[in-house]
Amino acid sequence: MASGLLMSAPVCLIENSNGQFMVNQDALQVLTTVTQPVVVVAIVGLYRTGKSYLMNKLAGQNTGFSLGSTVQSHTKGIWMWCVPHPKEPNHTLILLDTEGLGDVEKGDNKNDTWIFALAVLLSSTFVYNSMGTISQQTMDQLHYVTELTDKIKAKSSPSTEQMNDSMEFASLFPDFVWTVRDFILELEIDGQPITSDQYLENALKLKKGTSEEARICIQKFFPNRKCFIFVPPAHRKKLKQLEELHDDELDIDFVENTKNFCDYIFKNAKAKTLPGGGTVNGFRLGKLVLNYVEAITSGDIPCMENAVLALAQLENSAAVQRSLTLYEEMMRQKVRFPTETLQELLDAHIVCKSEATKSFIKDSFKDVNQEFQKTLEIQLEAKLDDFHKQNERESLDQCTALLQAIFSPLEEAVKQNAFSKPGGYGMFLQKKEELIYKYHQQPKKGIQADKTLEEYLKSKETVADAINQTDKMLTAKEEEKKEQQRKAQVAADAARALEIQQRRQEQIRLENERRQQEQLRQMAANIGAQRRQWLAEQEREQARRLQEQAQLLQEQQRREIAEQQRQIQILLAQHHNCNSDNDCIIL
Repeated sequence: MASGLLMSAPVCLIENSNGQFMVNQDALQVLTTVTQPVVVVAIVGLYRTGKSYLMNKLAGQNTGFSLGSTVQSHTKGIWMWCVPHPKEPNHTLILLDTEGLGDVEKGDNKNDTWIFALAVLLSSTFVYNSMGTISQQTMDQLHYVTELTDKIKAKSSPSTEQMNDSMEFASLFPDFVWTVRDFILELEIDGQPITSDQYLENALKLKKGTSEEARICIQKFFPNRKCFIFVPPAHRKKLKQLEELHDDELDIDFVENTKNFCDYIFKNAKAKTLPGGGTVNGFRLGKLVLNYVEAITSGDIPCMENAVLALAQLENSAAVQRSLTLYEEMMRQKVRFPTETLQELLDAHIVCKSEATKSFIKDSFKDVNQEFQKTLEIQLEAKLDDFHKQNERESLDQCTALLQAIFSPLEEAVKQNAFSKPGGYGMFLQKKEELIYKYHQQPKKGIQADKTLEEYLKSKETVADAINQTDKMLTAKEEEKKEQQRKAQVAADAARALEIQQRRQEQIRLENERRQQEQLRQMAANIGAQRRQWLAEQEREQARRLQEQAQLLQEQQRREIAEQQRQIQILLAQHHNCNSDNDCIIL
């Protein structure tokens, strides 16, 4: 409950119907909103003793808890009013007003004893309100305190010594404040003035010849004690309108007594704590109420240790859940799924686990042997496993969607038989490698990127094999067709070559014929020319021969003449010589 949040009026916390207690769920819901430490002040006393008036004053109001104006008990069960603490910041003051004790209409006091016990169990300051003086009769009326050991257990295992129980109660019970109403005597002993606290302590001293059990119990169970004396607030006739009276209409001493009482409570009333430590807030107080009332209604004895253990069980379980929630929230803030690596997730887990553990340690209460912390660690590891699975799942989903987007054109091309042709498998592989490269270039695929791609490609192996087989079959057919085409081409080329050769041979034949004809013509022409030339040559030869013969004849004639002349010369010479030499021989 925030400090500024007020309950407009008290609500019944524990209903008492025909001696049966039942916790009011609306009141519990109010307590769940009180997150601050609570100072719980409960007031108990005989009916028609003005308890509700003091509670209203502590709430800072004139009205609220019902005062009543008849001899009948007006408050039934235990009523609660949560108000901001007027002096202690960030604390809530919870006021518990109980039904009056000793109501003759109830028939027995068993119900009163439980009301008294619950007020002791739930409060951090217990106010006992009585009328007149603290007398032996008053002590006898306070017999409820002597029954606490029968109505309350400190520990689940019974103590072997009553002294141990008393010491345990003293450490766990609330502070005790006794308010004495309509006190008209002088505060003095043996003529000496005393304080109200001294008056109480003197009243608690052992008296000869009287029952001392109540005094002993108060001294043992409530070591921190305080007493306030109240004079009558106003004339008896005005008490019926006490709620409506202003302070200036009340007895001045009563107003001052009331102020002193409130100031003391505001200043000294402690926050409610649990055995073994741990401050009580509204939620914890509500669980204590449930635990104690359930024990009473089931016929058991309320046990403070069991109540604390049950509360610890509940609170630690809730602390575990809050820490798990904190862990989840931090993980979702820190981690953007899917992560690129597992280490990224583990690093975030270490940080978030540390913060969640710190939160648990801060919120936990009496975690014996760290059982709940160990449970938290186990559940944190389970949460990590869940996040790891989520990380894989989101990575798988993202990668699957990405693969579908990237490879859908290829799949569509396969459906359209775009690769059902020779060389199609090579084209398919090239396109597939291009798309794989494109897939690898996409960021934020997560830790399932490679595995998802591998599984996707594996799932398409039959398609790839079919394309490969089709490619081989069509390639073989294409090769066969090409071979046939090649052979046909070779044959055609051969036929064409043969035809060309034949045409060429024909052309050659025709050319040869033409040449032969030309040659014949030329031969004929040559022959004619040669004949003419020959004839001319014959004629020339004949002329030459005739000329040569003439020349030869002339040469012969010249030689003959020359020879004749030489002979003549010789003869002449010989003749000459003979003339000169008589012995020459005449040849």
